[in-house]
Amino acid sequence: MDVKPLIHVVDDDASLRAALLRLLDAAGFDSRGYADTGEFLLHPVPDRPGCLLLDVNLPGPSGLELQDVLQQHGCQLPVVFLSGRSDIPSSVRAMKAGAVDFLQKPAQSEALLAAIGRALARDDAQRTARAEQQGLKALFATLTPREREVFDRIVAGKLNKQIAEDLDTSERTVKTHRSQLMHKLGADSAAELGRLDERLRQVASDQGPGIARVLPAS
Repeated sequence: MDVKPLIHVVDDDASLRAALLRLLDAAGFDSRGYADTGEFLLHPVPDRPGCLLLDVNLPGPSGLELQDVLQQHGCQLPVVFLSGRSDIPSSVRAMKAGAVDFLQKPAQSEALLAAIGRALARDDAQRTARAEQQGLKALFATLTPREREVFDRIVAGKLNKQIAEDLDTSERTVKTHRSQLMHKLGADSAAELGRLDERLRQVASDQGPGIARVLPAS
């Protein structure tokens, strides 16, 4: 990574929070500490690699409630939970909601850093997927509405003649649209268009409905 990961630590225990920040600094990370959910929410999360070390039991809104708020606002910052007691229902809820790990305090340094490593790996994968999503959306957005319709039918396996009949136009016009869209998408064959379509749909599946509006109809 070109930018040092930023680890956010939300814990109301000042001494533990300070110890965690020292550990993270020694491990080569940038870190920020917050005493509760409200303090964390007052500081915008910068767009840089990182994750969140989050205490479950906080004064005011709990760590689990903060996790819900972040998800509702589309924040994909990976979360590693810390808990002062064994709490199976909370751990199950946290993991179902996408937490990377749920560690009991005091967490061993090795276990904590390993969990942070997994969280950062997830963050990197999510950032890569978002970058691909944005690139594919931008690429596909260069197509005209008619080129999108032709693209949809090409990847469905239809021939130019069939596409022309579907769109009530000439086969020559379809060939022109086909040539133009292949040039825009950097594809040399229908097979490459098919692979591009699969990538588009995979990204849509991984990232949610945000890309659906630029995908051709099934």
